Amino acid sequence: MEENRFDVSNRVVIITGAGQGLGREYALAFAREGATPVLAEINGDNLKSVAAEIEALGGRSLAVETDVGDPDSVNAMVDAAVTAYGRIDVLINNAAIFAALPQRPFFEIPFEEWNRVIHVNITGSYLCASAVTHPMKAAGQGRIINISSGTVPQGVPGFMHYVTSKSAIIGMTRVMARELSDDNINVNTVMPGYTTTEVKHASMNDNLHDFIQNKRLVKRAGTPDDLIGMAIFLASPAISFISGQTLAVCGGEVMI
Repeated sequence: MEENRFDVSNRVVIITGAGQGLGREYALAFAREGATPVLAEINGDNLKSVAAEIEALGGRSLAVETDVGDPDSVNAMVDAAVTAYGRIDVLINNAAIFAALPQRPFFEIPFEEWNRVIHVNITGSYLCASAVTHPMKAAGQGRIINISSGTVPQGVPGFMHYVTSKSAIIGMTRVMARELSDDNINVNTVMPGYTTTEVKHASMNDNLHDFIQNKRLVKRAGTPDDLIGMAIFLASPAISFISGQTLAVCGGEVMI
């Protein structure tokens, strides 16, 4: 029988920030496809909740309380995944600070807030990618999916620390893709537009929401379903010839 090039069943998929928002949606979607999500999440209550949802679907997962900004915590999470399943097939670098950020000029951003956003969003992605590289190299294959943002090409004002961090993700992807290409590890970036989830955004209001939606070619709100297909595609065997790329999923809000 010919291999299903889009089949991700039985793949071990680490998802950071899996306790809410798009991370939760990725975890549930991969579980429905027969994959095994490794839930890396700093909030223990959210972690247990998503693990229970996956169990209710008849799936399995490994829930590991993880601070992506702490090297020891990240390494322990990856070690737990390898111990449990023997390998890691996919990493989705999803964890980031954004929803709680107030919109304000860059010169009014508190230094502590700037550092926290840069540390979690950039260093956290770097640490997680570094930690999975060794088991992926040993297996001779892997997929790393880094999550950027549609705020980057637009230079959205009021969130310079977030936009800066998500700009860095694109550069990281390109370097990772070149350095890991000989090991059959594909690295790509997803650039979502604003997507409606259960997570409330501190700066989102009806006017801003309408402004975003009206800029799109597809004039509707973005939903998690719009992102899930891209994540599954980038985790699948079908993308063996795609690496180092940034793919925007935003209804045509930006064109890159």
